[in-house]
Amino acid sequence: MLKRRLVAVLILLAGFAIGYFVYSSEARLTGTRELPLASSFSKFPFKLGLDLSGGTHLVYQADTSLLKPEEIKDAMDSLRDVIERRVNVFGVAEPIVQVESKGTQNGDQRLIIELPGVTDTNKAISMIGQTPTLEFKTERPDGKEKDAIIKAYQDYEKSKETGNLVFSPLLFQDPMYVSTPLTGRFLERASLQFDQTTGVPSVSLQFDKEGSELFAQITKENVNKTVAIYLDNQPISTPVVREEIKGGKAEISGNFTATEAKQLVGRLNSGALPIPISLLSTETISAPLGQKALADGVKAGLIGLLAVAIFLLAWYRLPGFIAILALGVYVVIMLAAFKLFGITLTAAGIAGFILSVGMAVDANILIAERTKEELRAGKSINDAIREGFIRAWSSIRDSNISSIITGIMLFWFGTSLIQGFALVFVLGVVVSMFSAITVTRSFLMALGIEKGGAFTRFIFSSGVSKG
Repeated sequence: MLKRRLVAVLILLAGFAIGYFVYSSEARLTGTRELPLASSFSKFPFKLGLDLSGGTHLVYQADTSLLKPEEIKDAMDSLRDVIERRVNVFGVAEPIVQVESKGTQNGDQRLIIELPGVTDTNKAISMIGQTPTLEFKTERPDGKEKDAIIKAYQDYEKSKETGNLVFSPLLFQDPMYVSTPLTGRFLERASLQFDQTTGVPSVSLQFDKEGSELFAQITKENVNKTVAIYLDNQPISTPVVREEIKGGKAEISGNFTATEAKQLVGRLNSGALPIPISLLSTETISAPLGQKALADGVKAGLIGLLAVAIFLLAWYRLPGFIAILALGVYVVIMLAAFKLFGITLTAAGIAGFILSVGMAVDANILIAERTKEELRAGKSINDAIREGFIRAWSSIRDSNISSIITGIMLFWFGTSLIQGFALVFVLGVVVSMFSAITVTRSFLMALGIEKGGAFTRFIFSSGVSKG
């Protein structure tokens, strides 16, 4: 009995600890008094979807009519990669770029782009339409110029600690590399190739006539040095030149996997989009509107939880109170999972969470009803609780498994909106099984009630029954 009660106390303490983590990590963001460890926990904020945080939602139609069916997936993946890098350059916080396919083969191929915090539709469209910059850079020679740039970066980093930022024009220069005249406009194409002997993948580059002359000059002057390839001001490859390269052909080799090499080819060829796209629809959600949707969702959840708690307590008495404790543990585990796993919360996701609360309550009701039936059969409290769990388990298992299967199907075949709902719902069902079977059982068994007097039978009865 002592062991059971110790387990129950540990579960309860763990629930309080998780709840403290969830609350304190939001204290700074909501403007409430900051609690101990809040600064550490603030690294795990809730990730809010576009409908809750505000921003721009763009839907593009991809023209794949000129592609073979087997080429569509690679083309769409390359398109997504290009667009994702473009919006990342503009500092958009956690943009979402995903491919949505409708139909088969040359069916409807769409690109869904969500830009949190960007409420200027024209700016968002401009981000997508810009052509990326491909550059070739050489190592910056040691000397006063390089030392000055490095010192400017060091001074800037130190100034961030004091809060008095020290800016310098040198911060706009790369301390390690110097730009060259060779850019992506001289690149005719990049292609994936494999060594015929080893099968190791590499990337082949082909420049036009002017680019060939520039590349020959650059490689001649930088033998045994690095020539970095930058795309949208980000380094994507830093090969070392072994000898002067003439003829306008170059090869980038290294520890590439086939997938990485294919991705690099897509990036190098992305001076223009790999396939044409056209804007189908735009939707702008203002921040106040998103905040209202979030507040309404939270309010609905709290009202629902309160109503369920009142019902459980009024109808099922002591088992209902235990179910409320288990439900509280369930809620804080779910909220902590949203934070730790970085699950994006949308209005549909909140709906899935609230629905999964119903699944958690349903399991506790089954357990309470089964326990009541065993008491009516004349068994002791402990035996009734034990048998109630055993008899309720098959029903709980079957109903939850069927719900999980349904959620998986929704996630697999649904759109991004449906997927958000399905993911949260499935996670909620899994956690609800744990809270009902482990948490509720641990709390009830820890009561250790041996004698079944009139009062004891009353608090374990339900509804209008007097036991």
